[in-house]
Amino acid sequence: MKLLGLIGETLDYSFSEKYFTEKFKKEDIEGFDYKLFEIPNIESFPELLETNPNFAGINVTIPYKNDIIPYLKSLDESAQKIGAVNVIKFTDQGLVGYNSDYYGFRNSVTKWIGENLSNITDALVLGTGGASKAVRVALTDMGINVKMVSRDPQKADYTYKALKENPELVATHTLIVNTTPLGTAPNELDKVDLPYEALTSKHYLYDVVYNPEITAFMQEGLRKGGKAKNGYEMLVLQAEKSWEIWLDGQTPVAPQSETT
Repeated sequence: MKLLGLIGETLDYSFSEKYFTEKFKKEDIEGFDYKLFEIPNIESFPELLETNPNFAGINVTIPYKNDIIPYLKSLDESAQKIGAVNVIKFTDQGLVGYNSDYYGFRNSVTKWIGENLSNITDALVLGTGGASKAVRVALTDMGINVKMVSRDPQKADYTYKALKENPELVATHTLIVNTTPLGTAPNELDKVDLPYEALTSKHYLYDVVYNPEITAFMQEGLRKGGKAKNGYEMLVLQAEKSWEIWLDGQTPVAPQSETT
């Protein structure tokens, strides 16, 4: 049995195990098992590998998308460009890091906004973690001017305080992407501190959080007549991309039992 899994600090919110378990059952895929592995720090990663020698692939989530890189043999072009890893493939040459968040976000947001995407010139990306890096690169590749937002002025173009003091910045950036975990159940009332009064009906609010279905951040955009989308589709797309990376064109088959 080949083992696939997700590593992160806290995983009780994750959809991955349920998603892949249902995928394997629905598509009659045998020989694979998907499990969640909470590790207290990235230094625990080598021990996890030693304990589970049948690993074939790993997903990486908060807060290890950046910290995992020194433990990998090499990076795919996508991960190199973004500077964050959320997929690990086990190869004969060692562990290789990939980024499927880029693929998931870009395809999701393009499908959602459609032809109106040409009207969006400026975007704000809230947060500076691993997911934000993939979102920034995807939007930049789409020809959109991106400004990063963080509490730390050293990590971003704007701080949340600066946006509160200059609400016109929110008004002129008609695509706003939340890549922070704020608003995730059970803390549904939490949201990034923005001057939401500056939102208009022309705004698109994309939240990488998917539980609840409509986050407090999304509600602010909808209340102003704008459009809002959660991150579930992005998760599904990046998960399927992960599977494609792990499988690499091979047909999944169950290990054959020995006969006597």
